[in-house]
Amino acid sequence: MPSFDVVSEINMHEVTNAVDQANRELTTRFDFRGVDAKFERQDEGIMMTAQAEFQLKQMLDILQNKMHKRGVDIFCLDVQPPTPLGKEVKQLVKLRQGIEQADAKKMIKLIKNAKLKVQAAIQGEKLRITGKKRDDLQAVIALLKEANLEIPLQYENFRD
Repeated sequence: MPSFDVVSEINMHEVTNAVDQANRELTTRFDFRGVDAKFERQDEGIMMTAQAEFQLKQMLDILQNKMHKRGVDIFCLDVQPPTPLGKEVKQLVKLRQGIEQADAKKMIKLIKNAKLKVQAAIQGEKLRITGKKRDDLQAVIALLKEANLEIPLQYENFRD
């Protein structure tokens, strides 16, 4: 039976490159001259450090721009509220990977409401779609692309 997997993954190498490019742009921008501002890549996400909260908003724009240019979907960014620490302000931008249980159930409900002859099963942080016809699977892909799910989706492991 034909099947494919729906996943939500990020290319971490491209994220690291985007952070490096954003740091390089901070050193050349006039409004950040003489300011101790930086991006740091961490396990759970990206830590932005600046001296004021409005600078964090500008840094977030720079980061989103660099991520978009590197081909990383910015829907995967989960921006946390800024936290002041002494003379500086820090803000964590978490990177969302994988399909959460609630989102997977929402996608399964969407597929069932479309009355396509396919089966959907949650497998960890993936969603496996199986069906008898290849056309039904392609209809599921089109359906998920049209739906505004607020998470970046990739379709992989397509088997006939």
